[in-house]
Amino acid sequence: MAAAALLLAVATGAQAQSAGKPTVVGERYEPTIWIDPDGCEHWVMDDGAEGYMTPHTRRDGTPVCHRGNICGIVPTDQLFATDRHTITSAGRARLQEFFQQANARAFLIHGHTDARASDEYNMGLSLRRANAVAQVAQSVGASVVDVRGFGERMPRASNATAQGMAENRRVEITCLR
Repeated sequence: MAAAALLLAVATGAQAQSAGKPTVVGERYEPTIWIDPDGCEHWVMDDGAEGYMTPHTRRDGTPVCHRGNICGIVPTDQLFATDRHTITSAGRARLQEFFQQANARAFLIHGHTDARASDEYNMGLSLRRANAVAQVAQSVGASVVDVRGFGERMPRASNATAQGMAENRRVEITCLR
C-alpha cells in the first residue's frame, strides 16, 4: 500500500512521506513521438523507455506498420547555394511538382550534409534545409509529419572525395502511402 501511494505521489508530482523515508517529488514525463522511414510510429520517454504506437503486432511481436519508402533523394546542390538554406526558384518549382504528383498521404523530410563543417553547424544547416523543403511541401497542401536534420551523421558515401561529399549533401523525402 505504501508503495502504491509513493507511485501515485510520484506520478502526480505531489510530495509523499512515509515512515521515515525522504520526500519524493515526481516529474511529469512527456513522450516524444516520431515516424521512421519504415512507417512505424515510435515513442520514447525521458527515462529512455521506448515502444511502438501501434497496437497491431505480428505473431513474433513485431509491429505492423505503414510501409513507407524513400520516394525522393534530392541533391542539395540542386536546391541550395553553398552554405545556404534558401531554395532556388528552379528547385522550388521542381519540389512543388514532385509533391503534387507523389500520390502520398504524408511525407518525412530529412536533411543531410557532407562533413566539411563542424557537427553542430551541419546539424543546424541540414535542419534549416529540411524545413525549407517542408515549407514548399506545405505550400502545395502536402502533409509533412516529420522534419529532421541529421547533419553529417548518416553519410551515403565517403567524405574523402568530392563525389562522395556531393552524394552526402541531400534531402531525403520519404512517402507514406
